[in-house]
Amino acid sequence: MVKPTNYSRLMMADFDYFCLTQFHSMITSMLSKEDLKQIAAKGIDPNVIALQIDNFRHGFPFINLDRPAIVGDGIKTFNLRDAKKLSYFYDSNSKKYEVLKFVPASGAASRMFKDLFEFIQTWSGTSEELEKLETDPNLSIVRTFINRIKDFAFYADLVKVLRKDGYDLEECLRKKDFKTIIEYLLTKKGLNYSNLPKGVLQFHVYPDGPRMSIEEHLVEGANYCKDKERRSAIHFTVSPEHADTFLDEINRIKEKYEEMFDVTYELTFSLQKTSTDTIAVDLKDKPFREADGSLVFRPGGHGALIENLNDRESEIIFIKNIDNVVPDRMKPDTFLYKKVLGGYLFELQDIVFEYIETLEDRPDEEDLRTILRFIKSKLCFVIDPEFNSFRREEKIEYLFRKLNRPIRVCGMVKNEGEPGGGPFWVKEPNGEISLQIVESSQINMDDPQQTDILGKSTHFNPVDLVCGVRDYKGHNFDLPKYINPATGFISTKSKDGKTLKAQELPGLWNGAMADWITIFVEVPISTFNPVKTVNDLLRPEHQQIEMD
Repeated sequence: MVKPTNYSRLMMADFDYFCLTQFHSMITSMLSKEDLKQIAAKGIDPNVIALQIDNFRHGFPFINLDRPAIVGDGIKTFNLRDAKKLSYFYDSNSKKYEVLKFVPASGAASRMFKDLFEFIQTWSGTSEELEKLETDPNLSIVRTFINRIKDFAFYADLVKVLRKDGYDLEECLRKKDFKTIIEYLLTKKGLNYSNLPKGVLQFHVYPDGPRMSIEEHLVEGANYCKDKERRSAIHFTVSPEHADTFLDEINRIKEKYEEMFDVTYELTFSLQKTSTDTIAVDLKDKPFREADGSLVFRPGGHGALIENLNDRESEIIFIKNIDNVVPDRMKPDTFLYKKVLGGYLFELQDIVFEYIETLEDRPDEEDLRTILRFIKSKLCFVIDPEFNSFRREEKIEYLFRKLNRPIRVCGMVKNEGEPGGGPFWVKEPNGEISLQIVESSQINMDDPQQTDILGKSTHFNPVDLVCGVRDYKGHNFDLPKYINPATGFISTKSKDGKTLKAQELPGLWNGAMADWITIFVEVPISTFNPVKTVNDLLRPEHQQIEMD
């Protein structure tokens, strides 16, 4: 039997009601010897496959929202003066730590161009189609893309690649030959953008040429993520099919930014582990198979990256998505509030470590009361109502367990209608209440009470985290031990014209960090500018010069 991964062990520990006899009974009835070989080759324990199939059958429980986290009740705010103090504190102390910038960057850019793809599938340039393009609200994205094509950072490269095959972009526009333009942007005929990772797409225009999003991350890293020897460590998670592209581009641009910022980059990459893939099933919850009979597996979602994060040796890790970058003129807010989050983490972590050492050194009752006040007021813990009736040793053990965990300080922006997760107080099955980042898919939309709480939410999760991942003795936490495996997600997909059910692991900043010490801090909306569709690059925030 394959040795279980950390995640496997956690799942089996949490699902102890599912006895080993039932595991093997399920495996025997569904999986052949060839299946087991395929599973072993991916590094997955067969018992985990059985658990995943059980999840398909019974589903994941909804999160039980207690109330939204708001300013003054779960979300901390800092005025500008205090923000600058924390920034200074970060600058004064960051050189003591091994700091890393961790960038999930494995996704392809294909979803950015969904509307353009659909458009060229049927476009033939008839007068009726031209009229529809000019007036149909459903084609507004395509219309805007065409009308403002010169405002994209990739415009110059698109002109060149069209010219190489004898096309003139201006002439294509005059002739309404939009299909050729879009094909040369998206396909292997030209720039092939739909098959590349977002990290290597040109996002922003500068006097010395366009920048890819990975370049903007290098600029960020040089400004808030470097050690006393001016080394800037950045880690990208990439998919296997894009690894060579990433390496080629990094090698091409790295020296430019090292000279620009007088730093030395330590750039590392990792692939999502195949041991975190999840099995797909059909609508009867039987393993979905290829035409040759082999099992179909799917990537476990960004929650699988907790394993990649766990492999890093750094003490302090910033996490930010690949597409959330801005031009230089917008970066001051980003730099300031990254340091605010980092400075606040340093402050809290120093106190946490001090109090843990106090708990190990025969604390008196006043010590216990001081620690209790700290974790209630600063760490936003809701204390067990029976705490005062605990014996002294039980109080010490309880407080130690609460404090000795990974810490994350998460930036939260005011909710302005962006889709995604947000900060909430969540009631756990054991009755405890904790701060969590919750996705809408985890909420029972048929429950009026839950949707009412959702509707009162004031803030949104921009994936802007800084994490303390070592304990008070300097040892790295085993991060998969802090996952809540009951927070996965099931969706319906299509493969070769057939419907299948897919399962995602607990999300990286949702269930995968459910048992961390979690602190929410309000950050300005200017720090959150994701690029989910190609036209997002036309927003004023992504243009180097302010738009009217």
